[in-house]
Amino acid sequence: MTTLLVSQPNFADHQTPPGHPERADRIKAVDEALAAPAFDDLLRRDAPYGDLMLADLVHDRHYLQQLRDARPAEGIRQVDGDTFISGRSLDVVATGLGGALAALDAVLLGEADNAFCAIRPPGHHAEIATPMGFCLVNTIAVAAREAQRKYGADRVAIVDFDVHHGNGTQDIFKDDPSVFYASSHQMPLFPGTGHPRETGMGNIVNAALPAQSGGEAMREAYNDRILPALENFSPDLLLISAGFDAHHRDPLAQLEWVDADFAWLTGKLMDIAGRRCANRIVSLLEGGYDLKGLAGGVTHHVTTLLRG
Repeated sequence: MTTLLVSQPNFADHQTPPGHPERADRIKAVDEALAAPAFDDLLRRDAPYGDLMLADLVHDRHYLQQLRDARPAEGIRQVDGDTFISGRSLDVVATGLGGALAALDAVLLGEADNAFCAIRPPGHHAEIATPMGFCLVNTIAVAAREAQRKYGADRVAIVDFDVHHGNGTQDIFKDDPSVFYASSHQMPLFPGTGHPRETGMGNIVNAALPAQSGGEAMREAYNDRILPALENFSPDLLLISAGFDAHHRDPLAQLEWVDADFAWLTGKLMDIAGRRCANRIVSLLEGGYDLKGLAGGVTHHVTTLLRG
């Protein structure tokens, strides 16, 4: 496999308060882990600056102005209970978006089989009209729409293995059968959405996992529900919301996954991508708030993308 790693050079310019779990050290930990000799075969690219106006593809027409109005000239401003914006945050969001779209271009033009984007802040909680859950713009949703708009993809699938349900991504696509969204997540847990009865137009699959359930329950949920539905959808492109906060070390949840669980799940998704969409996968970093757990999960995820 040819795997592209997209890194974000300005990741530290999005500032959060001291002690906040979504912090710049997360990207440092990922960068250090993927600098190991085992990853010498990765194609590497810095994320370019992306066009923030593309957020209009998935958010309402007042959304960007809402973020601009919230942005302080100096320091940090609170957007909601746990979401913050600083003076340079939108530049960081634009670069993360540019990185995701550069990865999309590389995969859909055949330069790479798959890609992983080490970007922040996460995006999957950002709803059509509401930033929340550390998220400002729903980057993966924009990537899905760009795949359809720019490349004519008829059927785009998003699989989200972050420990928190991607309420924003579901909100954006729940009425659109051309986009499949599947999420495995701990329940009950923030944001409180993602019940299995939430099915959209038949294009939404939610697997709610109890605390302490570990990798065995995850494998059962994917084998029984998510993977068959994904295979049946037969996507042209597979996007992954790759959160690593289901890791047993993570302070914000209790699913108790180990590094090998991320490798197993990545391999299963690659199997379907190989059969259904010519291996085309673009994976975007979402959560993961223990630095060692994050580095371990990313290492196993990217190793599997690279080696197959």
